[in-house]
Amino acid sequence: MIALLVPLISYFIVKTKSESAIHMPRHYFPDSVVTDTRKGKKVTDTVWHKTGDFNLTNQNGTPVSWDSLKGKIIIADFFFTRCPTICPGMTMNMKRLEESIHNGKRVGDKTNKLVHFLSFSIDPERDSVERLKYWANRFQIDPEKWWLLTGDKKAIYDFALNEVKLGLIDGDGVDTNFVHSDKFILIDSNRHVRGYYSGLDSVSLSKLSNDLVLLTMEKDPNRKSFFAGKLQVMAVSFLLAIMGVFLLLFFLRKNKKNA
Repeated sequence: MIALLVPLISYFIVKTKSESAIHMPRHYFPDSVVTDTRKGKKVTDTVWHKTGDFNLTNQNGTPVSWDSLKGKIIIADFFFTRCPTICPGMTMNMKRLEESIHNGKRVGDKTNKLVHFLSFSIDPERDSVERLKYWANRFQIDPEKWWLLTGDKKAIYDFALNEVKLGLIDGDGVDTNFVHSDKFILIDSNRHVRGYYSGLDSVSLSKLSNDLVLLTMEKDPNRKSFFAGKLQVMAVSFLLAIMGVFLLLFFLRKNKKNA
């Protein structure tokens, strides 16, 4: 009985401690609050802002949208190829971040399939596909992992200001006529904004790397596992079954001795 109880109790202790110790990247911008009744209890859920779709073109001349990125965690920024100040440094730092991410395999294909990088041009009128190709070649950007995007200027600025809400970040003072920010934006696979980080600050980039790891471990609330919510019941049922077997053996031995 001790051999059975110790692992079971340890499981519940570790589960409780791990859940309380890990602080997942926060959500931003609630859209609404929904109240529902589940199993006789009133439950309140926050509906978080989901970034709207976009239809743009990448450096290969391929039309792309959120449909092209289903299930992906996104790291995004805003740049322009004629930028003489922060953009080259931001691109270099994003390149280092992209190269540091892999799928954890020790051998074979180590390419990360879960994270994708997006760089939106804030000067799309001059940043043509050819110009984006020049930038991609300059920094050796892999189009399988990272897209440089151009297209309709109004759509790009709407995405920056109204979807990822760059203008609401404390201390930025973003000019709505020219969205020039040093921020990297972390967006989860459900298109919820989960963090803003300075693309030029090593401490902020380190936090982005850490938050990205946590986000890859986060369970998708919209995709429930077959075992979701059943592990505790299965553990208790297993314990009761073993106890039943012991009791059965005990009574069989007792009846055998009496016979």
